[in-house]
Amino acid sequence: MEAAFLGVESSALGRRWVGPDPLRARQAEALVQATRLPPSVCSVLARAGVEPDGALAYLSPALRDLLPDPRSLRDMEQAAARLLEAVVAREKIAIFADYDVDGGASAALLMCWLRGMGQQATLYIPDRIEEGYGPNAPAMRALAQSHDLILCVDCGTLSHEPIAAAAGADVIVLDHHLGAETLPPALAVVNPNRQDESGDLGHLCAAGVVFLMLVEANRQLRGRDRQGPDLMALLDLVALATVADVAPLIGVNRAFVRQGLKVMAMRQRVGLRALADVARLETAPSAYHLGFVLGPRVNAGGRIGAADLGARLLACEDPQEAEALAARLDQLNSERREIESAVRAAALSQAETRGAEGALVWAAGDGWHPGVIGIAAARLKEAMNRPAIVIGLEGAQGKGSGRSVPGVDLGAAIHRLVQEGLLEKGGGHRMAAGLTVARDKLDAAMARLDALLAQQGAGQTGMRALHLDGVLMPTAASADLVAQLDAAGPFGASAPAPRFAFPDMRIQSIRRMGETHLRARFTDGQGAALEAIAFGAFDSALGPLIAGAQGQRLHLAGKLEINQWGGRSTVQLRLDDAARPAGV
Repeated sequence: MEAAFLGVESSALGRRWVGPDPLRARQAEALVQATRLPPSVCSVLARAGVEPDGALAYLSPALRDLLPDPRSLRDMEQAAARLLEAVVAREKIAIFADYDVDGGASAALLMCWLRGMGQQATLYIPDRIEEGYGPNAPAMRALAQSHDLILCVDCGTLSHEPIAAAAGADVIVLDHHLGAETLPPALAVVNPNRQDESGDLGHLCAAGVVFLMLVEANRQLRGRDRQGPDLMALLDLVALATVADVAPLIGVNRAFVRQGLKVMAMRQRVGLRALADVARLETAPSAYHLGFVLGPRVNAGGRIGAADLGARLLACEDPQEAEALAARLDQLNSERREIESAVRAAALSQAETRGAEGALVWAAGDGWHPGVIGIAAARLKEAMNRPAIVIGLEGAQGKGSGRSVPGVDLGAAIHRLVQEGLLEKGGGHRMAAGLTVARDKLDAAMARLDALLAQQGAGQTGMRALHLDGVLMPTAASADLVAQLDAAGPFGASAPAPRFAFPDMRIQSIRRMGETHLRARFTDGQGAALEAIAFGAFDSALGPLIAGAQGQRLHLAGKLEINQWGGRSTVQLRLDDAARPAGV
């Protein structure tokens, strides 16, 4: 094992600091020589595997260069052709969508495109508690009685019986969840994670799949000398879904999010504008805002309120209606946080009591709200650095949600348990999955899941590492550098935001903000200083360490960002961790 970066074996948060390995350092140096970009930027590019001759293109990803041919996905041409047939014949179209951001954005994409074609569609989103995830036979049967075409988005790949129940209507599935060996009896199943797909586009979320189908539909329209709706204007929805669904920000997903953020900054979509205003988002949105400010609010309706609120907001054209929907979602999001806090605390306590020696951490409780178990699972995963499952029990049955860690395919393991009969239902993708389990099979199912995940290497990582992209000094932390680092983004799943160490800094001043936050100013001792902020610092050992270090030296680690306050823009460090230098 290589020596810990800056000698930090255990930081304030109990993490071992890991810096760039020698190979990456050499690659970064080659990039510096070829591009003349700052070493810190080149370190981030080297981490992403960017070659010197591809650096400029990587920093300016063009959708036209990265967009795959939609026809490379099976059933794509047939799906787009059937959609156009329904539009031309003025058939009745229904959209059956999942209740999360990806499902809502996918539905809104279709509704907006159809509106541009002079067509309306019926939106159906199942109730999370009453109906559960995905198509169900009664709903599909009812939709088929009054519609000619049903589009299932972000769901449907495993829904054999419900799709068979839609007799009399054609069904198209546009999904990205892991498929089984057999497909449901739909007219078309467009899914990059079908068993018979190459997997080259497996990183797409459902909204990305829907967007590709609309690209193909517009191509077919041009073949008829007709112009389809403007697809570039829809990329804000694709960007929101991509980030909120934690899809890897690689390949075309980078271009989707980069371009989508530009579209969103124009504030043309009334629903997202209203949501940004109610969330008090006063700057141009970033990937962070999509994942942690806007996404949770869109999700709130599906978690604890009316399931269709998010999709309706995203597709809304009436500013007054949008303001009312956004206000309701904001209120629901506040209620969701309170419910989630209680479930999270109970789940964490239970998991800690059970122990974290295995490959899986899990918790189950009676009455835990199914709308927040996914978030609780994510928090459990972060705390234990292992795949996590949280299950809400009701009577003889439990419904659970899971989150995984990089390198461990949770969706495949859940699918295996369904095949083995230990789960009643289950599915998902590498990083997230859902399941339904009988109460009397709960322990056996979790033991088997632990064994399957152990075979993939889960639970063998030891102390959680803090990966750093190098060392910086306050003099280098300029607005220009932040802009250059941002150009290497967007950052998110599979593309962590750049994080740097500021070694041997002297803490000049400290100010506590509210109950848990902290702001500090530090200097290198040569006259250069920088502001740092640490949210939730006093919820961990980080706050007390810094609070007691005024006038002392610390290694600091975090991400550079622009702080806009009072009409001024300054560079600050978003503090993630700290450690005492050796011998201090």
